Amino acid sequence: MGFAASWLNQRALFPEFIKEAPDSQTGIIVVVPAFDEPDIAPLLNSLNSCTEPDCKTEVIIIVNAPSGASAGSIANNKKCISNIESWRKNNRSFFRLFVFDAGPSPKEDWGVGLARKTGMDEAVRRFDMTGNPEGVIASLDADCTVEKNYFTAISDGLLRRKERSACSIYFEHPLSGSEFPEQVYQYIIQYELHLRYFIQGLKYSGFPYAFHTVGSALAVKALQYVRAGGMNRRQAGEDFYFVQKLIPSGGYFSLNSTTVYPSPRESYRVPFGTGVMMTKLLGDSDRQMMTYNVSAFMELNDLFGSAGDLFTADRIGIVDFHKNLPPGLRSFTGIDDWSERIDEIKDNTSSQESFMKRFFGWFNTFRIVKYMNHVHAGLFTKKAVADSAYDLLSISGLKFPEPDQEKLLLYYRSMEKDAGRY
Repeated sequence: MGFAASWLNQRALFPEFIKEAPDSQTGIIVVVPAFDEPDIAPLLNSLNSCTEPDCKTEVIIIVNAPSGASAGSIANNKKCISNIESWRKNNRSFFRLFVFDAGPSPKEDWGVGLARKTGMDEAVRRFDMTGNPEGVIASLDADCTVEKNYFTAISDGLLRRKERSACSIYFEHPLSGSEFPEQVYQYIIQYELHLRYFIQGLKYSGFPYAFHTVGSALAVKALQYVRAGGMNRRQAGEDFYFVQKLIPSGGYFSLNSTTVYPSPRESYRVPFGTGVMMTKLLGDSDRQMMTYNVSAFMELNDLFGSAGDLFTADRIGIVDFHKNLPPGLRSFTGIDDWSERIDEIKDNTSSQESFMKRFFGWFNTFRIVKYMNHVHAGLFTKKAVADSAYDLLSISGLKFPEPDQEKLLLYYRSMEKDAGRY
């Protein structure tokens, strides 16, 4: 029995749908959900232009539709499948290409997560057949293109590194061009700056798990995928929730040596995410994207910088620590829940290191987002994303001439790139 046979029997939603046996040297399988994507050739051309890695590769495209999808979207799905088959006949590729029509989702609350899970589960099945728990499953979207070293960077940075289990892959939205109106590019600058500001804010606060959670820019080894319970079936945000399950196990990192290029287009496909945010912004020509006030990250910095002291604190010390928290954190946590949680963490740890790991398992990204929503409901006021991004650089001691959103985004990009290629 393979490493994932039992898990697949219990958790996979579909039986095996690729009948061709996998090559024993397969090391990377790219999974792409596709809904209402008739023009999928740019993605396939981009992948086929990549440098071939030192392992066999596959691309699995899952064509899906939410419950109640329009007739036009279903027709575009059929066109997508036809275009994939046509591309396969007219192109020679170093990767094996498979497409599966998953049909409409059986339940209303199943969406892109279902398609992503379907493809990733099948990738696990194929690695299980070859006895390769270290095989890499890369998650991509149908409207993306990639840098030419996409496969080789994944191979070098993840596949060949035993100590690593999963990663967020560096991404950049296009900031100019003729494919979209100028306003689209201006708003995607704001949105991407918001994403990068949040990550740098987490790093400033001392949070150890500051990673992007973009579904089109992540990769995971097959065994780690199984251990994390697999992808969920959400209509949106499936990437965020999945990454939060991966991070605490260790071996998670940012792969900055290659780039995924997501589309800045509008979208009604999911309840939230890049496309939906773009639709909201474009619906109001005078709208500015607002983001978290830097004061919230300063509060978190106060907490995370001294949380280790709680390991040796007695009951009175735990209460006093809470009394001295900044006002937003003090009102967010509440003394009863605070004392109960810290006691539980102390009772189950034997060193400050294990205490901090368990502490951040409790005060994780979910809790940070809840805290952000709490303090911005009254204590702090959200600010234009360029202003907040500028403020964060200022309190970090980094001089920047002015809060120009595009220049700030380019600087924030360089901060992530310079943090390490691998």
